[in-house]
Amino acid sequence: MVNEQEIEIVAKLMKIEIDDHKEYIDKVHAMIDYFDILDNAGVQDEEISMKDIPLSNLREDKHIPYEDKLIERLNNYKGTYVRAPKMI
Repeated sequence: MVNEQEIEIVAKLMKIEIDDHKEYIDKVHAMIDYFDILDNAGVQDEEISMKDIPLSNLREDKHIPYEDKLIERLNNYKGTYVRAPKMI
């Protein structure tokens, strides 16, 4: 599966300093085994049934014109842009 050289190459690519690459071999194997378990989980050939809804049961879309300029009604509108809250 994964050997010490491959771990060393990946560590260099990721710019991670690792003193002993051998200790990570078992950890990487455990992660790969877990991914195999996740890949095979829930794999079934089940068919999902859905009710057919005729188009006559759906509502009709109606255009309702709005006279005001909505962008000017925003609290943080500053002429040509909208001020957004700070991202943390």
